[in-house]
Amino acid sequence: MVIAVSLAMDAFAVSIVSGTACRRLKVRHALRIALFFGGFQALMPLVGSLAGLVIKGLIIGYDHWIAFALLTIVGGKMIYESFKFEPTNRNFNPENIFVLLALSLATSVDALVVGVTLSLLVTSIATAVIIIGSVTFVLSYFGVWLGRKVGHFFEAPIVALGGLVLIALGFKILLQHLFF
Repeated sequence: MVIAVSLAMDAFAVSIVSGTACRRLKVRHALRIALFFGGFQALMPLVGSLAGLVIKGLIIGYDHWIAFALLTIVGGKMIYESFKFEPTNRNFNPENIFVLLALSLATSVDALVVGVTLSLLVTSIATAVIIIGSVTFVLSYFGVWLGRKVGHFFEAPIVALGGLVLIALGFKILLQHLFF
């Protein structure tokens, strides 16, 4: 659940921006954005996990270091990007299918990397995929409406918090494998 919420932070932040950019926001717009973000967030860990299973036998002795490195890199990237504040582009249209596909892909790349990490752990990828997709859907739907009300005010701190949580999870995995 912690990983799901952390991964959903990018999609949540972009949903907030999308809510500010939609001219005439309707429930169907919010559902569409949430469905795209949740769907991509669910699909990418599955793809990453399948890739991780292919290479698992080659890296079993140091998989905890790889999990730590991947989560730290993704978390660090999220923190770095949270400091790059860019105002909403008036030409930005989250109702356009191509824009929505690009945003969905961009916000779910981190989930691909985490999927590789999940394949190295003893966990059910099906459960993880369902939880990650569902949490992202709910947070994205809420984010669109929140964006309509408050705009960019909370966007950067939310993404930075998600990054910190991923880094903390990386340290937890490393410490568990080294000392427990």
